[in-house]
Amino acid sequence: MSGSSVGGPAGGGVPAGVGRTALGVAMIRAMESRRSDRLFSDPYAAAFIAAAPAVFDRADRGAVACLSGLSSAGAAFWSHAVIRTRFFDDYLLDATGRGLRQAVLLAAGLDTRAYRLDWPAGVRLFELDLADVLDFKWRVLGRQAAVPRCDHRPVPADLREDWITPLTGAGLRPDQPTAWLLEGLLIYLSADEVIHLLTTLGELSAAGSRVAFEFESARAGALREQTGRLPAMAEYAALWKGGLADVPGWLANHGWLLEMHDRARVATGYGRAPGGPTTGGFATAVRA
Repeated sequence: MSGSSVGGPAGGGVPAGVGRTALGVAMIRAMESRRSDRLFSDPYAAAFIAAAPAVFDRADRGAVACLSGLSSAGAAFWSHAVIRTRFFDDYLLDATGRGLRQAVLLAAGLDTRAYRLDWPAGVRLFELDLADVLDFKWRVLGRQAAVPRCDHRPVPADLREDWITPLTGAGLRPDQPTAWLLEGLLIYLSADEVIHLLTTLGELSAAGSRVAFEFESARAGALREQTGRLPAMAEYAALWKGGLADVPGWLANHGWLLEMHDRARVATGYGRAPGGPTTGGFATAVRA
């Protein structure tokens, strides 16, 4: 999960509950950034790891197991996190390159795209997450003297409550098209919560708005169960609610034009093997 707008309070200055998942994804981004053939560079991800050493004493052991091929499910999860980061980087730059000037990262977590992507002039980027996650993030980035490359607007909010008011209060204009990103989020919501989220998102989306998210095929349940049994994944898996079975179908029935992207083909297009068994992929949609 990229973020944690459905989690609980933090302790000791480090995000807790679903917020911990953002730390795990930051670890993956940090390790990918060290590769000579990296698909992206996140110069700040390692700083999040350094700021939470107790968490990563555990996580590093799981990471080694995934990378060494001890678990095909773990390797698939790891590969997916890398591929989706690059895919959603490209999605956001493509959307803003087409003229959209506001983007919203729901459950942004420890995402650093505001600081590491080359945004077109005039882009306003909103990052919505729980206050404790954002506070931890800004403290770490502040120590790195990080400077955003766009009009960056963090929005403390909880997706289970009213998040329209803080988002529009921060400057989102529903009469203008928006690029939405739901990265690593939907699996942490119930089907009813996903429907409520997508309904709200649709109400805020002018014609020409875009949204991107992950989807799973019908056979994803077995792989998810296998992944959830991995010691390194147990903390994450305990928080999964399963999401909505057919998000693309729901959106197609509610005024969105869908385009599907098979995960294995996306990985191959980036010059990477899928990294184990893969199901589903990514979807992008345009508001008609």
